Amino acid sequence: MRFYQQQHEFYCGVDLHSNCLYVCVVDAAGNKLLHRNFKNNRLDLLLAKLQPYLQADFVLACESTFNWYWLADWCADNDLPFLLGHALYMKAIHGGKTKNDAIDSEKIARLVRGGNFPVAHVYPQARRATRDLMRRRTYLVRRRAETLAHIQMLHLQQNLPKPGTRVKYKSNRAGVGDNFADPSAKLNVNIDLALLRSYDEQIHQMELHLEQTAKVDDANQYFRLQTIPGVGLVLALTILYEIGSIDRFPSVGDFLSYARLVRGSHTSNGKRYAATGSKIGNPHLKWAFGEAAVLLKRELPAAAALAERIEKRQNKMRALTMLSVKLGRAVYYMMKRQEVFDPSIFKK
Repeated sequence: MRFYQQQHEFYCGVDLHSNCLYVCVVDAAGNKLLHRNFKNNRLDLLLAKLQPYLQADFVLACESTFNWYWLADWCADNDLPFLLGHALYMKAIHGGKTKNDAIDSEKIARLVRGGNFPVAHVYPQARRATRDLMRRRTYLVRRRAETLAHIQMLHLQQNLPKPGTRVKYKSNRAGVGDNFADPSAKLNVNIDLALLRSYDEQIHQMELHLEQTAKVDDANQYFRLQTIPGVGLVLALTILYEIGSIDRFPSVGDFLSYARLVRGSHTSNGKRYAATGSKIGNPHLKWAFGEAAVLLKRELPAAAALAERIEKRQNKMRALTMLSVKLGRAVYYMMKRQEVFDPSIFKK
């Protein structure tokens, strides 16, 4: 957990919603100077009310809700320093008996003033849309996999021979629905096949666009990531855009924690309890390293040998986890030092 420690003359806390924002401004002495609700997100009115404080040392902060993008961009356009609060860590501010927008906005302002505001990374606007498109692609791929599984299930329900994995290829889908005598079951399968055609088309368009965009944003890092055995276009794009700038991680431990590759720790009075914080970090990056570890084990003999040694002592899942951690370390130093992948690290 990282706290914002810098001191300012004025602190602005914003409780953000889709149709309004509740704003509280306090000074360095803790005096409340502005506390009101701006309905319909009236940014012109908000900017006018903040004018008396903008000439001095001022900072604006809000919690990481689903719609913080536009507020961060508005602050950047108006040269306002912006802080984003970590949503999970900020649950600590909701322990009171009464909770409402006015209280939340004031608590945010006072957390910043007291140096207790848990900050999250404000992802750069220039890459944000591409990262979100990459995440959307992952969503569609998983829906496509569910559709393929549903086709298999329909065949099992009617005790028909399973089409196997061949239906994931467009050339093998002709006549799949003809095996069903019941018109409703046949329509059910044909709907799934139509969905697969649509998913294939949209995913293909996304991948073409993402590859071209990645070459514009950071072509060197993109191609360095593809020097890892088994890592192709999709995994390289996912790792590249989920990390953003590697410089925002002071140490490899911070990076591994962000990628959910290390366990949490919960101790008290010398006693160790069940690990917590498994949901804190980037799930997309964790998935990417998990997939990359499986492919690395297949493509790199040294990684396969290391995994085999770990499996003998523990189990297969533990081996893949340790491969993911080792790969995460490698990616961190690759991007820091701007080097290609060194396979010899898996021989150590």
